[in-house]
This record gives sequence, structure tokens and C-alpha cells, in this order.
Amino acid sequence: MGCGVKQARVFPRWADFANRQDPTTLPTVFPLMKNDEILSRITEFCRKADMAESTFGRRAVNDGKLVHRLREGKRITIDTLERIQAYMAASMAGGVPPPRGLQVPPEKRDPRGNFRFFENRQKYLLFVHTCSEKRVIADRVALELAAIHPRPPALRVFDAGVGDGTVLARVLRATHQRYPHMPFYVAGKELSLEDLRLTLEKVPDRIFEHPASVFVFTNMFYSEAPWLTPASPAAAAATVWHEVPLRGASSGEFEQQIAELRPFLEQNWRAAISPRTAMPLYERPVVLVLYREDHRFLLDSTIPRPGQTEANFDLVIASQPYRALSSVNFRAKRIIAPLARALRPGGRLIGIHSHGHDPGMEMIQAIWPGENPFAVSRHELLRAVKYELGSLGRDLNFNAYADNRSIFRYDMEALPNEVTGTIGTSTAFAAWNAAVYVAQIEDDRLTEMTQNGRTLDAARDVLRKYNGLWFLDESYVISRRRD
Repeated sequence: MGCGVKQARVFPRWADFANRQDPTTLPTVFPLMKNDEILSRITEFCRKADMAESTFGRRAVNDGKLVHRLREGKRITIDTLERIQAYMAASMAGGVPPPRGLQVPPEKRDPRGNFRFFENRQKYLLFVHTCSEKRVIADRVALELAAIHPRPPALRVFDAGVGDGTVLARVLRATHQRYPHMPFYVAGKELSLEDLRLTLEKVPDRIFEHPASVFVFTNMFYSEAPWLTPASPAAAAATVWHEVPLRGASSGEFEQQIAELRPFLEQNWRAAISPRTAMPLYERPVVLVLYREDHRFLLDSTIPRPGQTEANFDLVIASQPYRALSSVNFRAKRIIAPLARALRPGGRLIGIHSHGHDPGMEMIQAIWPGENPFAVSRHELLRAVKYELGSLGRDLNFNAYADNRSIFRYDMEALPNEVTGTIGTSTAFAAWNAAVYVAQIEDDRLTEMTQNGRTLDAARDVLRKYNGLWFLDESYVISRRRD
């Protein structure tokens, strides 16, 4: 069966959208202030300043018909409203424009109950090996390759949280198939040393099949990683930059040299917990650069160097980069907006997170009625990102798409007789583990429930009802217009 047929089954309506070039831009309107309120403030300001309304519109937002449009009932965006407020505030004696951007209150978290992917190794590994999410996400990301527009000297890919490297490796296989002779610059952010180790195990085969590749891994924050530059001068001065030209011409030789990096990584790739927010932080920023020594001449302009790095990515992968319970402001300001800024003209960011409304969530709600960790939709997130970027987002398209294109399914992979006959304990446990992992249920809540047997009963009930188990993810795309 061809790859196109498989993708059509997972993304059934993709072909309907494949040839569309018109972006779907989400309007963001300010919901708390009506036109009458805005008009009254503008009128009062113009009266006190002895200014014509058309002059106010031109000076505030470069639109002389602004007030006329408001009187006709036209709506304005949050960005336009903020520009109006900023102009009025700055025009007053001693006035200061209001702060721009989303406000993100500190998310104080208890480290004992704080769900972290890399702190739940057993759940993570069991989920990865029993569910098809990594493969299906890679297939979805690969569909974006037809829409990017690489420029010399290299096609540039950034993975915002490489995890165990499975998604990145699969995407790079598809990228090699489409661009077999183009140099690749592949950057990835990962805080977990264990995940980095699993990712590095996949690099030798990738660098053997596609020799003209530069791999860059860092533990910096989302706002720093695309540029490989810490925001803090002290952190920038302490950055550990390690460049490794790999010798030889076989994946076995590359694997051996990468394995020798383990002492270096154990010494430098360390994470700590913030005493203020209980969030994980790097102890020291690290940049690890890998490429083939026999391709150094060809890759000279692609290899990053300290103080001379750029972002400008053709493809940014943001697959499950935030906690399910994190606020929309946190997601937009700290993660997605910085990644959107890292796109080059023609570049595309694809974001993916759990959607809920699936048998897995039904299993969770059988134990915790009313539980809903997926309260932030892609529409809300894109509106917040657009607001956060302000004028910097004018050349970006924010594409939420319809549900039949955005939402896709992946399954728990079990043998037919494991879910149609007597459901054994191991199968029920794997299903329950997948459900609590996707829903990001904290360990302290799990301990009590796993002792009474209700959890496995709920898992068996759902497996029988649906003759299996599946989950839903939703995707969105932010793209930068071409020059």
C-alpha cells in the first residue's frame, strides 16, 4: 500500500486542502469593550486635544477613516485597540503607553505532583512502544514539506522538543526523499539528558544516508534555542559550545564517536528545578554541533559558530511542547510566539497537541468525572499568539483549518485477539497507562486509584466498547509569507 493511501486514511480530507493557497487568518477582536465605549474615549480625547477625528485616526493607526468605521459598527483587532490606547496615553502630559503583550502570571508548581514527560520514563517508554502517535505525527509533519521554500545554503529544520528523536528521524527520512542532494541544518531543543541520548542513537543512520547534514542540539529555552543565544549575559558567557566533526564513512564509526560523548554530556547537560516556580531549568546552556568531517568544506556556511548564528527556519516542529494544563498565555508568549519569530520567508511552523474527546478521555472520566485537561483549543492559542506578536506578525498566516483537516487519530497498537477476547492484565494496563499519560495525570492522583482495581476495569470497558483504543491530536500551522 502506498504512502499516499496511508496518509489519506489518517488525514481523510487532506487532499481537499492540498492545493489551496489562500491563508486562513483568524480575526482577533477585543471582547470587553464595545464601539460606543471606544468612540466616547476617542471623542473626549479629540475634544481635549483640539484635534480632528480624521487626524486622530491617521496619527494613532494610520487610518483617517477609523472613527467613521467605528460609527458604522466595524470591529477592530486587539492590536489596533492597543495602538489607540498607546497613542492616547503617550499624548497626555507625563503619559506612558500601556505595556504591550500577554501577561503570564508565574505558574507555581509542586515538583512532587508536577507532570513532566522526561520525569515519567516508564510511562513514556510504554506509551511510545504501544501507541502509533510518533509515526502518525511524523506523517502529518511530512505533509508540510510540499509547502516550504528552502533557500541556499541549506534547508533548515528546528524541532522544539525532540524527545526520543523518533518524530525527527522519520521527518528527516521524508525530507531526504524529497530533497536528496540539498544540505540540511537540523536543530533540536531538549532538556532531558536521557531523551538526548535516545535521539543521538538515531543520528548515525541519518548522517550516513544524508552526509550533507549539520545536527545541532541545545538545552536552551524556547526563546533562545532557535538562535543558540541565551538571553542572560551571564548565561551567554557560560555557554558550553562543543563541535564534533565525525570521522569515517559508516554509521558504525559515527555511532562509536557519538557514544564517546557520554561523559561530556553527563558533566554538562544538567537540569535543575527553579526554587521560585518549580519549573525545570538548565544549569548551563550547551550547544552540541555534529557533522561529517569529510563534508566540512561543503557545509562551511551552514555550520553555526558562536556569536554568528541565525534562526530563519524552513520548518519548525512543535509537537506537544507544553503541558496540557498550562495557560494559553504561557503557551503563546513563552513557546509558540518565539518559534514563529524564528521562521524565514516561506517557512512553516506546525504545532500539535492533544485534543481529547476520544476513548482515552472516556477512560479517564470514568475514574475522575468531569476531568478535562485539554481546555485550550488551537483557535484560542492562535489568537493569543497573533496578539502577542502584534505588528511582528503582520507577515504571518495563522492557519487553524477545519476539524476534518486539523484533527487526526492515532491508535494503541494491539493484536486483534488482545481486545476481542479476554482482555489480559497487560493489555488493560497498557491502555490505562496510555490514557493517563496523554491526559498528564500526576503521580500523586494515580497512586490511590491504581490500588483499588477500578482503573483496569475502566480500561477493559473502553477496550470492549470500541474494540480497541485511540486518541485524537489537533494541529495548526503558522507560516511566513514569501518575499
